[in-house]
Amino acid sequence: MRRLSICCFTSRQHKHPPQRSGETMENPKLKSDNGNAENLNQKMISPSGNPAANIIANHDFSNGLQSWHPNGCNGFVVSAESGNSSGMSAKSGGNYAVVTNRTECWQGLEQDITGRISPGSTYSVSACVGVSGPLSGSTDVLATLKLENHGSATSYLFTGKTSVSKERWEMVEGTFLLPTMPERLVFYMEGPSPGIELLIDSVVISCSSLSKSESTSRGCDITGDENIVINPQFEDGLNNWSGRGCKVVLHDSMADGKIVPQSGKDFASATERTQSWNGIQQEITGRVQRKLAYNVAAVVRIFGNNVTTATVQATLWVQTSDRREQYIRIANVQATDKDWVQLRGKFLLNGSLSRAVIYLEGPPAGTDILVNALVVKYSEKIPPSPPPVIEDPDFGVNIITNSQLNGGTNGWFPLGNCNLSVGSGSPHILPLMARASLGANEPLSGSCILVKNRTQTWMGPAQMITDKLKLFLTYQVSAWVQIGPGASGPQNVNVALGVDSQWVNGGQVEINDGRWHEIGGSFRIEKQPSKVMVYIQGPAAGVDLMVAGLQIFPVDREARFKYLRRQTDKIRKRDVILKFSGAGSSSLLGTYVKVVQTHNSFPIGSCINRTNIDNEDFVDFFVKNFNWAVFGNELKWYCTEQQEGNFNYKDADDMLALCQNHKIETRGHCIFWEVQATVQQWIQALNKNDLMTAVQNRLTGLFTRYKGKFRHYDVNNEMLHGSFYQRPIGQRYPSKHV
Repeated sequence: MRRLSICCFTSRQHKHPPQRSGETMENPKLKSDNGNAENLNQKMISPSGNPAANIIANHDFSNGLQSWHPNGCNGFVVSAESGNSSGMSAKSGGNYAVVTNRTECWQGLEQDITGRISPGSTYSVSACVGVSGPLSGSTDVLATLKLENHGSATSYLFTGKTSVSKERWEMVEGTFLLPTMPERLVFYMEGPSPGIELLIDSVVISCSSLSKSESTSRGCDITGDENIVINPQFEDGLNNWSGRGCKVVLHDSMADGKIVPQSGKDFASATERTQSWNGIQQEITGRVQRKLAYNVAAVVRIFGNNVTTATVQATLWVQTSDRREQYIRIANVQATDKDWVQLRGKFLLNGSLSRAVIYLEGPPAGTDILVNALVVKYSEKIPPSPPPVIEDPDFGVNIITNSQLNGGTNGWFPLGNCNLSVGSGSPHILPLMARASLGANEPLSGSCILVKNRTQTWMGPAQMITDKLKLFLTYQVSAWVQIGPGASGPQNVNVALGVDSQWVNGGQVEINDGRWHEIGGSFRIEKQPSKVMVYIQGPAAGVDLMVAGLQIFPVDREARFKYLRRQTDKIRKRDVILKFSGAGSSSLLGTYVKVVQTHNSFPIGSCINRTNIDNEDFVDFFVKNFNWAVFGNELKWYCTEQQEGNFNYKDADDMLALCQNHKIETRGHCIFWEVQATVQQWIQALNKNDLMTAVQNRLTGLFTRYKGKFRHYDVNNEMLHGSFYQRPIGQRYPSKHV
């Protein structure tokens, strides 16, 4: 068995001509980025000495053929439990793949590895393979890379070859290095003659050495702690950095020495900016992978143009394998001209990519962006915390002091300058939700807190409960509430909790009469607070409020869910009688009948965006758990017509097709958006008549294209605090023309 380096075929008809058994291949030495020849025969060991990460997904077929695709043939997986059709057992003791119905030598299993390979780094290939079928003697099995670039011929790299005979597992081993990255990169196994089945037990591709330019800044183990940004603190000047529509300049100080680096010797500025999107950038193609999360951190500030504060944003520009462009907003920070500030965020790529560029943008034209450092690192998954141990939970015990008001208003205080007193005439029974959790309980006293002289909606009775709460316990809230006369229209009353500086809603009810109403809810606190206050608020100023029997008690969630399941069986399920008739129906006596729910009529929806549907894991979860969807931004006007007359419905079309294929209903969001900051510049520049024409064209174009495809629409978004369309053309214009 021989180990071979790669050779490259830049063109061929269809795939490539079969390699005949015994035919030799060149063993070239490829050039690295520094121009020196490198011997590619490397062990599969990372630079740190540890085994490198395998970039092949589902490398041992433990998940069937997931991530693998037969190339012009068929394939299936043989497991240890199912027996083996080839007469062989997996060398690993687990599963192996069988590639069958092969009519050409090049046919086999392939996997798209675009975005998982770094240019200039050396990778080792190792695959355990076998053959089955009408074979006498041996045949060759090859590992191959297919490199695709738009507008040029497809090229192929042979990365390894071995000779295989029946009923024996052999190893295909080799190495490869790509000086530049293609738009699409596919790995596949091929080689045996037509009619011979190819068996694959496992495949490993791992980084064995880095390019010289990358070795000081990152490793090829994608899950390590290395920064994937090269020259992150400008130790090597502006190497690997460039301007995005502007110039970049290196500094050791600015403004007569008033601006110096926060760390290191130098910093960079993006200057002569004429657009807000101009900034400093670095291409990170080949250094990021799909379906992995990355942390981003930068040290930034601004300078010039009399701007003292402005938003600086980190953005990722991605070109996908189908040449579609995406702009991913990572994070932003309010930067000043006085001090360096930290920008922090996270991103995850869903689809396969051919290029990726990270850059900083945001301040108005003429204002420089200063950068002291930019770091992008793999974000390790944080293991879930163990379930908390709660001692003496006291399920069902009310933590409210003097809930029955037997001691007057002791334990209570007025929030604001309202007045508290004790009244009577409230219900003697617990509210229904509390009875369901507590069961039989002593009756209430019939006394209530009467709140008068309320001059603000938030005024009402309050009580401190800081020391009575336990972390991670779910608390149920229950009370009777009533409002006095004088209200104009329905009034919202709610039990609120002030948890340090946060506000938590403990339950809410709308009241439009003089009757007593049940109010209920629940909450859980997971971080130790310094102060927790519960209070009842809500009716308009001047309206009296009455509160009776406030209960806040911990509930046993396990027992609660069991109760809810019993209630579901009792209330929402009914007996079904199946009647069988016709000739021979009497012979069906004792037949086993199984009823399986195939569709849920209860609508449960989720917001999705275009990048989500490139992630097969997300799609699988989405279609299994939801039957309604709304698009995040893709149907909004600024996405479908960013420039006047240039329409882009592809993202929305792709998302709608996914939903239709899985019988998921969709809501159109949104036709118009009243907040001026979200309106395209070309629309903002229109006069009244032209604006009315543009609005009508938007309606006509959208409804014509998607007639009957969206169940309903959000017509005019965020009208309470936005009025861009209402001001010039009338409050009802967009809506009444729908």
